[in-house]
Amino acid sequence: MTHRAAKTATALVAVAALMAACSREAAAPPAQPQTAQAPTTPQAPPAPPIGYACESGKTVVVQYPDTSTAQLGYNGQTYTLRTVQAASGARYAGSGVEWWTATRDGQETATLSRLGPNQDVGVAILERCSRPASGVDTPVGPTQPPVPAPGGVLPAALPCKTNQLKLSADGGDAGMGHRLATLGVQNIGTQACSLTGYPTVTLLDGRGRSLTAIKVDQHPGSYLSGGMAPRPVNLAPQAKGYFDIAWTVVPNEGAGERVCPSASTVRFTAPGDSNFITFAQAFTPCGGRIDVSPIRPTTEDVAPTV
Repeated sequence: MTHRAAKTATALVAVAALMAACSREAAAPPAQPQTAQAPTTPQAPPAPPIGYACESGKTVVVQYPDTSTAQLGYNGQTYTLRTVQAASGARYAGSGVEWWTATRDGQETATLSRLGPNQDVGVAILERCSRPASGVDTPVGPTQPPVPAPGGVLPAALPCKTNQLKLSADGGDAGMGHRLATLGVQNIGTQACSLTGYPTVTLLDGRGRSLTAIKVDQHPGSYLSGGMAPRPVNLAPQAKGYFDIAWTVVPNEGAGERVCPSASTVRFTAPGDSNFITFAQAFTPCGGRIDVSPIRPTTEDVAPTV
């Protein structure tokens, strides 16, 4: 190849390379302008689960994510219910069940029922449940924050869990056919904790079966005790709180009762918890009911000093 031909070939290669570069630049899409991201709105925290203690000894756990929905947990199943018209209280229905709550005399009561064929009205009661109506939802779970007792007093420690407590017999009283047993609730854990309100109490017979015919009423006092409103009871390790169980030993003959049922065990659940512990306590409550007091800091039902 001559020197002139070589120079011509080199020039042609340079032109081809320049044209290829221009082609690639033309084919590349233009860069998109950056747009500012809208600030994200923080999500509201989920509604805390609330535990309702039932007469059967079970706990119904309910979340209220908004004013028209209830998410109910019972017997290992979850039900989503929507609010429906009620003559009083709050009523929810759906998933084959009805949940109806009402508040009276400082107590929120609730009834869980099975819906009828029309899926509108409860026809068979599954559970009767309750919890102290303190005006503040009491969540269940290991990390629930302290909540005020009636009167707005805050406990000084997180709520006690049932598995860190131990029961003991700490006195009693009797008179005119009535009986009263005072049970101690001891903090056997290594950290201070608090108890506010009523424990959930279920009576068992000698074979460990729940005495479902006996209604457990939560009252500040009884025939033998004046009673005090619920208030926080702060328990240091090894310290005790106390509550009363009151009953009558006179059969209700007007209702056909001749022999009173025999209880041999008390099953106890701390306020706001779902676990339980048991304590041997033999007695024969008559009349189909017992009264349970709120937990207090002294064996006697005495108002705290200010």
